[in-house]
Amino acid sequence: MAGKRLLFVLGLVGIVSVAGGAVVYAITREFSVIPLSLVWGGLLSLLIFFYVNFTEIRAFVSKRSTKHGANMAVMITIFVAIIGLIGVMSVRYKIRVDLTETGRYSLSQQSVKILKSLENDVEAVAFYRSDERSRQAMHDLLKEYSYHTTRFRFWFVDPDKRPIEAAKYGVTSYRTTLIRSRGKQEIVGYESEEKVTNALLRVIGDEVKIIYFLKGHGEKSLQDDREAGYKSAREAIEKEAYEVRELLLVNEERVPEDAAILVVAGPQKDILPAELVKIRRYVDGGGSVLFLLDPLLTPEISKILQDYGFKIGNDIIIDKQSKMLGANYLTPVVMEYNQKHTIGRDFSFVTFFPVARSVAVQEDPVRGRYNLAETGSSSWAKSKGKLDEEEIEFNPTEDQRGPINLAAVSVIKVEDGENRPLAEIDERGDAGAPTPKSDLEEGVNRWGRIIVVGDSDFASNAYLNLMGNMDFFLNMIGWLAEEAALVSVRKKPAELTPLTLTDTQTNLVFWLCVVLAPASMLAIGVGVVGRRRWMS
Repeated sequence: MAGKRLLFVLGLVGIVSVAGGAVVYAITREFSVIPLSLVWGGLLSLLIFFYVNFTEIRAFVSKRSTKHGANMAVMITIFVAIIGLIGVMSVRYKIRVDLTETGRYSLSQQSVKILKSLENDVEAVAFYRSDERSRQAMHDLLKEYSYHTTRFRFWFVDPDKRPIEAAKYGVTSYRTTLIRSRGKQEIVGYESEEKVTNALLRVIGDEVKIIYFLKGHGEKSLQDDREAGYKSAREAIEKEAYEVRELLLVNEERVPEDAAILVVAGPQKDILPAELVKIRRYVDGGGSVLFLLDPLLTPEISKILQDYGFKIGNDIIIDKQSKMLGANYLTPVVMEYNQKHTIGRDFSFVTFFPVARSVAVQEDPVRGRYNLAETGSSSWAKSKGKLDEEEIEFNPTEDQRGPINLAAVSVIKVEDGENRPLAEIDERGDAGAPTPKSDLEEGVNRWGRIIVVGDSDFASNAYLNLMGNMDFFLNMIGWLAEEAALVSVRKKPAELTPLTLTDTQTNLVFWLCVVLAPASMLAIGVGVVGRRRWMS
């Protein structure tokens, strides 16, 4: 009996000794004398234990209950392994679905597109206290950015616990996030995707591109905050990391060389011939121009644009479908976009163009000519007769039946221009620009770009934030500036969705929640107590 106890203790000591050796190794990370002695001593004790008790162990293993127990242990091990494998797979291969209407918990297509096009590493250093309430919001936001690319990484620094780290980056206030890349740095002060993406654009961009707005002919003012003004358009463009300036071309010898785009937004008077020559020289030299032309104005500009393949209608587009969407007949609605061009590809938002004219080109992919947006079949273009808003009817002898194109694009090959490497074109994603086969071997020539829209009001303060107007406007700016990553759909602001109840619904909620439900529970309780007393 004493011998068996001794052997039992020997086996127990062997197990403890092996486990102790493993723990010491796990702590010290060295197979020194102590863990080695414990492991070998334990194994020797176990060997002696199994040798002496071999007969009993074999009999125990041969028992039916032991086999069932072993079978159960194997099944449990397999089950645990499957659960663990599912856990590992779910961490490494995640699929997330954001069911909110505005995609509140997801990045916009534009941010994702920019992240996927990153060529250099970007890091975000967020300086937040550990107990700061807004820390979690910024953490979730930065985690979304890192989810889409391995080139974006982030970490948090608590300025109270690590003041030297904060001093190293020159941060003196809480709730500050630094976006850094290639030696450039931008500061973000709020937990906003818009702020982070704009900072990201500034640190990855080689230069700040300048967009000039022509003035002097009654164009939309960039400082005007009234309904017809372009203050919102200017602010939206600046958020895309561009610089916006006004240009009085009559005083200049030429369009400035640093102009990425020239925008002609709703001129009320025709541009002087000398100015048209300068604009034409700019386009023919590889410049980009966006014309936003309102109906029945600027015939000289229309003539010049004919040379680039545009047909500018001297008409007004009428669309009865717009009435169903809350607009008037003179605000055509666009839901069809050219899927062959970068600007219209995957763009599915409704856009409104108050008081618009027709603009079209003869489509020619080789020459980069595409119609971008067209109205529905219920619209028509009216160029003759009087316009009576009370009795608007389609006249088949005078009017042009829809769909009507109201935006078009054309590119112009630069004669004797400096060739640009084909690889540079491909990286910028110039879908829609022609690439003649003859140029593919030696490189691609430079191209001027023109977009003409038969309306300027769609980008005004009153209409810019309406449905897809802002995205369509900024996508045209992005394409003209050769920023393919900016041709996308932007984040929509999260809107409050109040629940409005009628008086009857309010009373129903009150009676159900405040009166009936508690009263029902009270009645059930009283009934149970009464039944027990009656039964006893």
